This record gives sequence, structure tokens and C-alpha cells, in this order.
Amino acid sequence: MSTSIDRGAPASGKKKPGLRGSHAVRWWALVVLGLAQLMVMLDATVVNIALPEAQRDLGFGDGSRQWVITGYALAFGSLLLLGGRLGDLLGRRTLFVIGLAGFGAASVLGGSASSFEILVAARVAQGLFAAVLAPAALSLLSVTFTEPPERAKAFGVFSALGGAGGAIGLLVGGMLTEWASWRWVMYVNVAFAVPALIGALLLLAKPVIAEKPKLDIPGILVVSAGLFAIVYGFAHVESTSWTNPVTLGSMIVGAVLLVVFVLLETKVAHPLLPLRVVLDRTRGGSFVAVFVIGMGMFSIFLFLTYYFAATLGYSPIKTGLAYLPLVTGVVATSTTMPSLVLPRVGPKVVVSVSFLVAAAGMALLTRLELDSTYATHIMPGMILLGLGIGGAMTTAFQGATSGLHHDDAGVASALINTGQQIGGSISTALLTTVATTATTDYLTSHKPSALAAAQAGVEGYTATLAWGSGFFVVGAVIAAFLIPNRALEPSEGEPVMAH
Repeated sequence: MSTSIDRGAPASGKKKPGLRGSHAVRWWALVVLGLAQLMVMLDATVVNIALPEAQRDLGFGDGSRQWVITGYALAFGSLLLLGGRLGDLLGRRTLFVIGLAGFGAASVLGGSASSFEILVAARVAQGLFAAVLAPAALSLLSVTFTEPPERAKAFGVFSALGGAGGAIGLLVGGMLTEWASWRWVMYVNVAFAVPALIGALLLLAKPVIAEKPKLDIPGILVVSAGLFAIVYGFAHVESTSWTNPVTLGSMIVGAVLLVVFVLLETKVAHPLLPLRVVLDRTRGGSFVAVFVIGMGMFSIFLFLTYYFAATLGYSPIKTGLAYLPLVTGVVATSTTMPSLVLPRVGPKVVVSVSFLVAAAGMALLTRLELDSTYATHIMPGMILLGLGIGGAMTTAFQGATSGLHHDDAGVASALINTGQQIGGSISTALLTTVATTATTDYLTSHKPSALAAAQAGVEGYTATLAWGSGFFVVGAVIAAFLIPNRALEPSEGEPVMAH
């Protein structure tokens, strides 16, 4: 079999990087990559609503419950950079297929779990395979769609799925829990994994591996341990405190290991994360924007869900439906901003203004009360949030993969997912403390009663939303100073094997 190098053919019907067959095939490949992206993002929230039923069925206590969520987060967050680099070295199609198959199998294991230990093991396995799958999907997108007009459309669709996936997960989780069983929250992943796997095998071509892969073993060990310690430390805050020795120790160790990792990457011949990936201002600013999105989105999904269920008494399905305006907003700006607005005003303006729109939406939601109505008090803020998040996310995704050599696409894509994961972990821990403090302050300053207890809960939720609004304002300022307002460059196309 002969090989050929294709750095990105024009839109005239020639084969595109990483694809088999005609020009039109790449859009079917986008469907495959989109299915994988939706599955991973959906799984970040779909389990949350089903967790109480799983707890009753398997008989585990409240103290153990968090490990169903934390086990996934630890494996996913700590192994993302390794998963992304393996895609660069061994072939993104190969890692994409492995990730899909493994994630599907882990989901079946979780759905059939007969004990708490098996369920947690399945969630850890899901996180491990997601750490391989997520960066492979985004990097395949980046090296496949290299022409600006098509790249804008493809990233718009991909970002819409990423931004809306968490909200869709709440709706799907509510429907499956209420109408079927918590086990179907796990089994549903097979409906995404199987067609995506078939599509990957049929549509994605095997890349050329020109050199023998070289792994930065010291870097892998140090950064994986560092990210694990940081995610564990912030997860530990939720069940203890910021001054707990384990919490503090984990965070300090994690921070020190990440500093050591950066120093290592300046000295090794084949770094896990080449610093050129993050030192470019466009990419660096976009990575920060992704981190801010991760922090803001978790405050939305976590605490608004509590408000809908505990204060307004929404059912799981109604809670999921309440997020539809947000999903609509995300889809609207993700699919139109890249082609209609971004080329005219530039990434600095799009990201900064989008963050300010999201901040305004979050600020509207801080006015929520015990008797707030959906159409008047909730929906306007949800729409603005969706519009802002969609615009910022699709631009940040493009910016973070702008101008990359194909050899760096995987690790850059992994860094995007790492930023979201770490941002979410920090936000969850910080805002849980904010909510608890606001609730306690209200209760201590009012006479004890059922009404006071209910209002105290609302005070906690709105305090977190105020902080979330602040996150987005800070993100707008950082984007304005850090991201240059120049056109985003496409990534380099990937060498592929001729068929």
C-alpha cells in the first residue's frame, strides 16, 4: 500500500485529511464526531438526576454518593493530556475508536451494576475512555476542516453540542429516571457509541505514522498526578472544608506538581505539552476563556437545578425542560456566530461581548425568589446565558486550535477539555462554600421557621449565580486584554494513508 501526504485539499471534491472518499464525506464525519462530543458532554450531567434512585436501589449512603461523580471527574481530568498526546502519536482515529468502544462497554457495566463498587468502577472507566475520546474528537475536527468557511460551520455545530450537552443531559436523565430506570442513564450511551463507532470505521482513514512514537514519561507521571491531586482536593472540599488537611495537602501538592511539569516541558526533547501550544496569545487567551466557561456553566447547571427541584418543586423532566431556552440560545449563536459575525469583528470582540451577555443573563437570575414565575423571571436570563455561552464557546474552541501543526492538535484539544474540567471542579467547590455561607448567614439573622429555611436556600442559590456572573465579567476583561483581534488561522491538515 502506498502513502500520500494531503495537507488539506480545496473544496473541489478531493479527499480531505483524515477522511475516506469524496468531499461530502467529511460532513458525515462531523455527524460521527458530534455524536461522540454529545455523549461525553451529556454524561457529565445525565447521572446527577438519577443518582438518588441509584442510591436507593444499590443501598449506599450519602457519604459515598459523591464518588459516582468524583470517580468520573478524577479519571477524566487527570488523564486528558495523556489521551490527547497519544492521539497525536498513535493516530487520532485509532484513539477515537478505542475511546468509543471503551466508553460504551463501561456504560453497559455501569447500567448492570449490582453494587456500589461496580458502579464507581464503571464511572472511573468511563472517565478514562472519555479522556481518550474527547481530545481525539476535537483534534479530528480541527485537522479535517481546514478551510475557513467550512471550519467555521463545523466548529459551530461541534460547540453547540458541547454547550448544550450538559443541559440536554439533565433532560435525558430526568426522562429516563422518571419513565424507565436509573440504569438507562448508563445504557443510553450505547445508542451514541455504536453508530459513532460504525461511522468512524467507515469514514475516518488511518493516518500515516511517520516516526516511532516517543512519550514524555516523566511529564505524563507528573502532570497526571498533579491534575489528579487538584481535582481530588476541590472535590474533597464539598464534603469537608477548605482548611481540611487532606484538601489543603492535595491542592498544594497538585500546584507544585504542575509547576514541576512546566519546568520539565522546557527541558525534555519530546514534551507531552509543547509550550508553543499555549504561549501563542490567541491560543492562550482561548484556553483561559474555556476555563472561564467551565466555571460559569457549572454554577448554572448545579445550583439552578437545585432551585428548580427544591424551591419550585419541578419534576426531573420539568427541570430538564426548563433549560431548553438556554440550549436554544447556545445552538443559535454557536451555529451563526462563526460565519456571520466572527470574520467581521474578530475573536477578541466576540468572546468579550459574549461573556458580558452571559454575565447579564446570570445577573437577571440573581433576582429569583420563592414564588418566581418561569416566563417572567427565569426564561429571559436563560436565553441570554445561552446566547453568551454559545458565542464564547465556539470562538474559544476555534481560537484554542488556531494555527496548530497537526502533531499538536491532540494535546491542544485535550487542554481545552482539561480547562473545562478543572474550571468546573474549582467552581463547584467554591460555589458550594458560597451557597452554604449565604444560607447560614440568612438563617442566623432571621427567626427559625419553614419560610425562613426556604428563603435561606434561595439566598444560597442566588449568591452562587452572582459569583457566576462575576466569573463571566472577569472572562470578558481577560479576553479583551489577552486575545488579539486578528483572523483565526486553521490548523494544518493531517497526513493520511492512501486507499
